Amino acid sequence: MADGKASVAKRIAALTVVVALLVLAIKYYAYWVTGSVALFSDALESVVNVVAGLVALWAIYVSYKPADSDHPFGHTKAEYFSAVVEGVLIVVAALVILREAWLAYQVPRTFEAPLEGMLINGVATAINAGWALYLIRRGRSHNSPAFAADGRHIMADVVTSVGVLLGLGLATVTGWSVLDPILAAVVALNILREGAKVVMSSLSGLMDQAIEPESEARVRETISANADGALEVHDLKTRLAGRAMFIEFHLVVPSAMTVGDAHCICDRIEDALQEEFTGVRVSIHVEPEEEAKQVGVPVL
Repeated sequence: MADGKASVAKRIAALTVVVALLVLAIKYYAYWVTGSVALFSDALESVVNVVAGLVALWAIYVSYKPADSDHPFGHTKAEYFSAVVEGVLIVVAALVILREAWLAYQVPRTFEAPLEGMLINGVATAINAGWALYLIRRGRSHNSPAFAADGRHIMADVVTSVGVLLGLGLATVTGWSVLDPILAAVVALNILREGAKVVMSSLSGLMDQAIEPESEARVRETISANADGALEVHDLKTRLAGRAMFIEFHLVVPSAMTVGDAHCICDRIEDALQEEFTGVRVSIHVEPEEEAKQVGVPVL
């Protein structure tokens, strides 16, 4: 099962690189046809997509490696490094675009065949939109930060591409060539914001951030519904590591309960949590009631 998921993830990551190369070629051709700095900025962001796709492919390959003696908890955090690299690349691309926009603003450029260029860019944008939606959906179903970050970045690229096309249409109708570098600057600022979001999200994962409050509430409900025979739960802790979710807590049981009965309760809780969440790993510390060091939440 795990091998099957790994194979699918690697294929998706490889296809992401292929799609990024195709979109880059189409967008660069649109820039070559028109000479528009706004379309250049759109093409430059596609360069980032290619490099980020290659990094994500590496991260997916590493993250699906099984746990070993040096990495007993697995390699799932490798995907966060991919997302951080992608965020940094986005920031670099934004700075390059801002430079080109400033130069074009100082010396306005005329662009040729704008309608043809916009049509070509529109084809690339449509391809990007379809692939971004697919990656976001896969990122959720696989609990993959690399896929999710790549999908969000590409979707941001789609939004900016649509804005560029609308702006170039306005520039063509009005003859205001100054709109071209202004649009490029807007694109740069937008992807700069997106890059910052990707980096911050990935850093939170590297810092072992707890799961979302809504998910933690589901964890507590699942534990409570399947802990019949136990007395209370305390010291619940959660963290995410790529696709893996780690849950640990203390389970207080009656002092007279046998080890076998306590083990059955733990198995029941673990099975329920694994059914409720994908990629969850559960650690339970069992305590007899007279030795419980902390008063927790009673089991309903």
